[in-house]
Amino acid sequence: MSVTPTDLTGTERAVLIVLMAESRPVANPELAALGPALDKPGRDKLNALGLLESERVKGRYVHELTDRGWALCRDIVAAGPPPRSTGPAKTLYTVLGALGRYLQRSEVSLAELFWPAEASEAETPEAETREAETPEAETLEDRVRVAYARLAPRPGGWVRLAELRAALGDARGDVDTALTALSRTPGVSVIPEEDQKKLTPDDRAAAVMIGDRPKHLIAIEA
Repeated sequence: MSVTPTDLTGTERAVLIVLMAESRPVANPELAALGPALDKPGRDKLNALGLLESERVKGRYVHELTDRGWALCRDIVAAGPPPRSTGPAKTLYTVLGALGRYLQRSEVSLAELFWPAEASEAETPEAETREAETPEAETLEDRVRVAYARLAPRPGGWVRLAELRAALGDARGDVDTALTALSRTPGVSVIPEEDQKKLTPDDRAAAVMIGDRPKHLIAIEA
């Protein structure tokens, strides 16, 4: 089923934009603080359209964009304001339009532009310092986090799965299982490279299948 921005209400579009900007799973209370609250009809609709994945964690819903949701966000950025938009909404879409022009000129994907917020410390330690202070990991999921911390330019920065697999050296199936489990964890995002032209043969070979599309990048918040 094809979905366009005009199929969504202003609130539903705004929810997608917030999740795009946060680039991570967001729980209902935080979503309401960052933008519009997502009620049950809206949640059910966005899930049915394949734009969101919502999971109940500790008594509250946590939402994350799907691949289809990311793709529709790119359409929203380029669509312009919907009919009968108010002044504040027109302002938002003016900014989004400028963002769309930047993405087009620079050939940058949304996933490269947005990433989870960094840690609140005034200064981010260098990668070597993070490596030296990282405790020894016991499970493969722990070791994925350790390898990510060594490779990432910053907490929440994007790391290619090709680099991550090379750093781990574990069996592909074992790493796939760990990545799939981590992708369901708040603070972890595993997404596809939106610009397929940027993928190298190594990137394609290292992709993990989660859902119906191969994923090429991982980000983990501090």
